[in-house]
Amino acid sequence: MKKSIILLLCAFINFGYSQDNSDAELLLNKVSENIKSYQNIYINYAYTLQNIEEDINQTNKGSFVTEDEKWRFEMLGVTRIFDGNKLYSISPDDEEVTISSQDPEDETTITPNKMLYFYEDGYYFEMDKNKFVGNGQYRKKIQYVKLVPQDSEAEIKFILLGIDTEFNQIYEVIETGKNETVTTISIVDFEFNLPLDKNLFVFEKDKYQDYYMNVLD
Repeated sequence: MKKSIILLLCAFINFGYSQDNSDAELLLNKVSENIKSYQNIYINYAYTLQNIEEDINQTNKGSFVTEDEKWRFEMLGVTRIFDGNKLYSISPDDEEVTISSQDPEDETTITPNKMLYFYEDGYYFEMDKNKFVGNGQYRKKIQYVKLVPQDSEAEIKFILLGIDTEFNQIYEVIETGKNETVTTISIVDFEFNLPLDKNLFVFEKDKYQDYYMNVLD
């Protein structure tokens, strides 16, 4: 009898976890489908790096816009442009432009647009906490999905992906490293299907004639 109760409890726990996993997968799929349906995306965000032991607490603001495989990323005065073929990193402080080739399909390459769907591969996931933000008619539910790397040697302990359940959009990404560094990317503005300047993803070399061109390949 006791053995039967234990087996029943185990089955219940496994069912609960399976259901939790299924709900998380369904939510992530909705977010992914939603993002990929947009012609282009423009995001302003806050980037916070925190480590209590090392007394680090830094917040910076940035933005990026992406369309197809092209993107433009700006933070701390540095602009990075990927035109679908070459990556241009422009640093006014150094008066330098670094030019390199980049394969957007390379799994080891981290690009701003991949932040929007990095969760599709390489993670175990399950539903986590939720919270409500805003007031009145602007009050919305943020559901978190916990992502744990499948690679046991990864430097990341886990990631909490906060999702706005009304619009199926990413609200924030909270990454906790094995060194206890917490990196948070909070989306401030999320816009899509905008009329974009045709030169937005073009590196205009004439503007940087006095810069050192560091061509890596």
